[in-house]
Amino acid sequence: MSLLDHQLELLSPAKTADIGREAILHGADAVYIGGPAFGARHNASNPLADIAGLVEFAHRYRSRIFVTMNTIMHDSELDLARRQIWQLYEAGVDALIIQDMGLLELDLPPIQLHASTQCDIRSVEKARFLGDVGFSQLVLARELSVEQIRKIAAHVDTPLEYFVHGALCVAFSGQCYISHADTGRSANRGDCSQACRLPYTLSDGQGRVVAFEKHLLSMKDNDQTRNLEALVDAGIRSFKIEGRYKDMGYVKNITAHYRLLLDDLLERRPELARAASGSTRVLFSPDVDKNFHRGHTDYFALGRQDDIGAFDSPKYIGAELGTVTRIGPDFIDLLTNAPMANGDGLNYMDKRVTVGIQANKAEKLGNDDGGQDGQRWRVFPNEILGSLSGLRVGTRIHRNRDHQWESALNKKSSERKVRIDLCLSEQPGGLRLTLCDEDGVTTVTDAGIGLQPAQHGAQAEAALRTSLTKLGNTMFEAGSVELALSQPWFVAASAINALRRDAVAAHEAARLASWVRPQRKPKAEPPAIYPDQQLSYLANVYNEKARAFYHKHGVQLIDAAYESHQEPGAVPLMITKHCLRFSFNLCPKQAKGVTGVQGQVRAEPMTLVSGKETYTLRFDCKPCEMHVVGAMKPNILQSAPPSAVPYSPLVFHRQRPRA
Repeated sequence: MSLLDHQLELLSPAKTADIGREAILHGADAVYIGGPAFGARHNASNPLADIAGLVEFAHRYRSRIFVTMNTIMHDSELDLARRQIWQLYEAGVDALIIQDMGLLELDLPPIQLHASTQCDIRSVEKARFLGDVGFSQLVLARELSVEQIRKIAAHVDTPLEYFVHGALCVAFSGQCYISHADTGRSANRGDCSQACRLPYTLSDGQGRVVAFEKHLLSMKDNDQTRNLEALVDAGIRSFKIEGRYKDMGYVKNITAHYRLLLDDLLERRPELARAASGSTRVLFSPDVDKNFHRGHTDYFALGRQDDIGAFDSPKYIGAELGTVTRIGPDFIDLLTNAPMANGDGLNYMDKRVTVGIQANKAEKLGNDDGGQDGQRWRVFPNEILGSLSGLRVGTRIHRNRDHQWESALNKKSSERKVRIDLCLSEQPGGLRLTLCDEDGVTTVTDAGIGLQPAQHGAQAEAALRTSLTKLGNTMFEAGSVELALSQPWFVAASAINALRRDAVAAHEAARLASWVRPQRKPKAEPPAIYPDQQLSYLANVYNEKARAFYHKHGVQLIDAAYESHQEPGAVPLMITKHCLRFSFNLCPKQAKGVTGVQGQVRAEPMTLVSGKETYTLRFDCKPCEMHVVGAMKPNILQSAPPSAVPYSPLVFHRQRPRA
């Protein structure tokens, strides 16, 4: 079934099927994963057989599997994409996450389609249109505020999805072309070069340096921990964690973190329900500061914030651990706020450079816990102390790898159980075990067992109950246990255990068989009209099927996608809500009302330089956006548009309005 209005879905990423399984065990109601091709994470693809296995595992818990096919596609790739979609459907996949509207013009199975964040959904009109053309779930732009989300939710009947954690692209998703312009690697085709993580120098209109060699386009990581309930009340029903490049530990930790938060919310809000089955028991203490991050921000959820950028470094420095109190010939002494372990990863800042230290051995000095002042530790690093530039007494040390904490994640760190009620009764020639789970799935398993009256009735019944509830490593936990017997019977432990095992296996098979795959939302008739009549390269129309889709929905003038190499001049290569004028207090809105400053600050263009690359910054103050403007390199412009199959010339050009 599709996500219902009272259901809350925790949606986790998976680089591999194994990570996907752990996401489910740690509380994910759905998992999104890359397929064999066409995913927007170039190096996170998975074979069909692995995805099919993950689907079977997920459906046992009523969790859903979404496969990303969210790149834009060349005409020559569409048939390959169509065949892959059919294969994914046959593998049991529940939905595809896409951005290329050309796919809607193909012969597809009735699989659900979700509108990717690359569709750049920021308005009521666009959200309503995408729902009307058959999308079953909409991934809203990360830049939306809670109030903007509330407005969209009030006018659409399609479930809304929103990123609550993970890395942030500085540009509106789908609206970044800087990678392709400079390197030929297209973000919209899953091969971003991450120019946003580079250092830049910012100058004003008079050439004065405002910031030198800072990571000015690098954002802190998204963290909506404090806003979950506000997002629920605004209309979000699917809570998405970013991270299809992240490792197993990250997915376990962040999934468990949000599972506990959502479970607490659900306990307080009985009108809401979990979107999948089972209860999750986390066997460690989740901590969002233990995994790679660039700092935390809730971005624009509560409006524009002052400190959303990770300008000093795009690297992970971890949580502050303590300070250096002494430097010896082959050791350093630290005063720390937490215990240490051999193998901890440490670092410190030397001017603008992050310097790493591997703690080969960590010894506690003294037996006390340090009290309010902290604990004293001696660290023998792998590195030669003389090579550690800038390390001195008083240096602040951070820990970006907590070896002991990570070791706990390398073991079994969570379990997920579906409740079943058991009823043991008699049947001709033996016993019958009826199982009924929390989803209403009921199975009956019979066994031919010779029954003998029990000499000690209470003891015999207790033994039966104990045997029936031994569900061990299965996915089930016992709820009620009923012995609907005419009299106490003695039953050999081996016989009742065999009946229980057979019944559990039959019930797992019945759960899989009873899963009903959600159907795609039907298209509105007559066809919905797109909110605009003309589209620039920003619409990412890269094939004739996408062009036909938009024509069918009322668009008259359609420019080719930037990757078609038909934009030779300077154009916005990145459109972002992040504003460097605001970050450095040079925004006209900030100056408004300030005595002696009002009227003197204008949103004039600025210049951004990284290495040999120079860009112009233009500011659109009405929607509060910044445009990073530049031109495609000539060698890229003159090359063939990118395709995964051998190139054939595109007959794909700007079209004038139809007569």
